[in-house]
Amino acid sequence: MKVESASSNVETALKRVKADSRGAAYYLRRDWQLYLLLLIPLSFVLVFKYAPMSGLVIAFKDYKIARGFWGSEWVGFEVFNQVFAKPDFGRAVRNTLLLNSLDLVFSFTMPIVLALLLNEVRSVRFKRVNQTLLYLPHFLSWVIIGAIAYQLLAEGNGVVNNLIEMMGGKRVPFLQEDAYWLVSYVAIGVWQSMGWGTILYLAAMSGINPEMYEAAIVDGAGRWRKIWNVTLPSIRVTIVTLLILNLGKVMAGSFERVLALQNKATTEYSTTIEVLVYRWGLEGGNFSRATAIGLFQAVVGLVLVLAADRVAKRLGDDGVI
Repeated sequence: MKVESASSNVETALKRVKADSRGAAYYLRRDWQLYLLLLIPLSFVLVFKYAPMSGLVIAFKDYKIARGFWGSEWVGFEVFNQVFAKPDFGRAVRNTLLLNSLDLVFSFTMPIVLALLLNEVRSVRFKRVNQTLLYLPHFLSWVIIGAIAYQLLAEGNGVVNNLIEMMGGKRVPFLQEDAYWLVSYVAIGVWQSMGWGTILYLAAMSGINPEMYEAAIVDGAGRWRKIWNVTLPSIRVTIVTLLILNLGKVMAGSFERVLALQNKATTEYSTTIEVLVYRWGLEGGNFSRATAIGLFQAVVGLVLVLAADRVAKRLGDDGVI
């Protein structure tokens, strides 16, 4: 019996070696349908993500439409020097970091809290209804969300201010003063994204071994202790991975969100890097400056992702790279 088992193991190992020695042509013939399907997303990435990178050369040229892409004069880092010297640039960087840092604190943590609460709901029907209602804002465009926000929060005839006035309070300029606008901007962003952000966390929680909860109950753990000692450690990898990816967006932000919520009365915090790219590029026709500031934004985001990944690995997590 031992001899037969050993020979069987040897045959299995030889089959694996033979399979590994087959070239790429064999797997291409065997799984050609899968590779054909892979061409669709791969073509999308190549056309819309990598091909436009050739346009980054505009950041180092005094680009003129009449002279063309390659005919414009090469100026090196002069465009960057002009961008960094602009007063609007420092203000845009400050606002971008401020808005995205607040989003990272609130819009990143609220989905975790919401997922923990939904995970504790025992009624399946109630849970599904709430999940559907919470996911809905993610599918609304920022144009629609901005219109709803002004209908609800406008100081003159907003529904919320009407209710406040009916209860004897004073009208609050939610979207008409800079400080209130900043709070409203963050709150609306949390409302729009927290439902959709729970999907990955709930998926991670569904993979937790139920025996871990049973062991915690035997040890006398209550509901909050189970969340702290079982649920959160089990989804830590998911949290760290998403945190690293979100750190790369600290210098990005959403142009549509700012555009939908801004107005002439609140300009202190609404001038971001994305807004400058739009103003300098599309409105002003200075494509070199717009490309330079966009390249600066991308490089900073890449550095933040690499730094966060390195820190996560030093703390014992796998990271994303």
